[in-house]
Amino acid sequence: MKIFITGAAGFIGSQLAYKMLKSAHEVLLLDNFSYGHEDNLIFPDYDFRSEIIRGDIRDTDLIRKLFKEHNFDCVCHIAAITPLPDCQMNPAQAADVNVTGTVNLLEASRIYGVKKFLFASTSAVYENNTDFPSVESNVIPPSLVYPSTKYAAEQFCRSYADVYGMDTVCLRFANVYGPHLDCLRTQPPVLGYLIRELFHGRSPVLHGTGEQRRDFVYVGDLTDLTESVLKANGCDTVNVSSGKTYSINELMTLTARLMGSAIKPVYREAAHFWHSYPELYQGSYPISEDALNGEVTKFTCLSNSHAFEKYGWKPQTDLETGVKNTIEFSVRILNSTKDRDNVKILEQ
Repeated sequence: MKIFITGAAGFIGSQLAYKMLKSAHEVLLLDNFSYGHEDNLIFPDYDFRSEIIRGDIRDTDLIRKLFKEHNFDCVCHIAAITPLPDCQMNPAQAADVNVTGTVNLLEASRIYGVKKFLFASTSAVYENNTDFPSVESNVIPPSLVYPSTKYAAEQFCRSYADVYGMDTVCLRFANVYGPHLDCLRTQPPVLGYLIRELFHGRSPVLHGTGEQRRDFVYVGDLTDLTESVLKANGCDTVNVSSGKTYSINELMTLTARLMGSAIKPVYREAAHFWHSYPELYQGSYPISEDALNGEVTKFTCLSNSHAFEKYGWKPQTDLETGVKNTIEFSVRILNSTKDRDNVKILEQ
């Protein structure tokens, strides 16, 4: 298959590109490098850096040109603004990238006959759900900007399936971790944050009690399922999850043990979760403490029964093995960047 991957210099996109290449598929990669890193494109036996196209999913002329020239079989649309506070800080940009960018790709796929359109959604669309494990057929519409943009983009995928008969699939990722996980950005994913702080000898700041539980899925398991979905027929919405939960405290203890660190976390109130973004606390309508507390303390557990029943997929990587692999890669990156003046380290 000839596969077009957006967000290919990011954590998940780069891992997916490598997986597809190793499976003998032809891949074309796109990223605007607003969040992606060239380091993600370097693998032990392959280097994508000279091949990736620097471009934006909202650039209609570029997208139409690429689709016309390459006749893609599949699109794996991973590109997005994903940090929740970045989306909350700039909702118009988040909607433009995450929704309008998706529609731009869907329309090009319609015009040029793409056989399968795969959209990377998120478990965050379940943020208001109270029944667990969360199943694909039951979503209470989300409230925060990031999941709202993903939920809206899902609706456009279904629209193109219903109106044009296109084969679209929405994958709702749980908390994805593994090698190439971003540990450098201002608000990294929680495991990347823990690794970074322990590497620098600092106590991680955990908001709330640390007993909030999350569903973590290893990136290698995710790419295995993605390949199976690409080969199947039909539209679908699929949870990509371990179906298990671990508390942030448990993740902290495991990470510290594997890194040989005796550092303990410090705890802060949930209301201070996004204190590095003071604008959210200002204005006539500041962000509510209820919203912040809900984000910090939410319970995440997704059912992966549908993925097993339809695609025969079960996650294979246990948390300790996955965290160990993540630490090994992240430490190499942190060692290579620790002397750069432009690496801005802030508390989560």
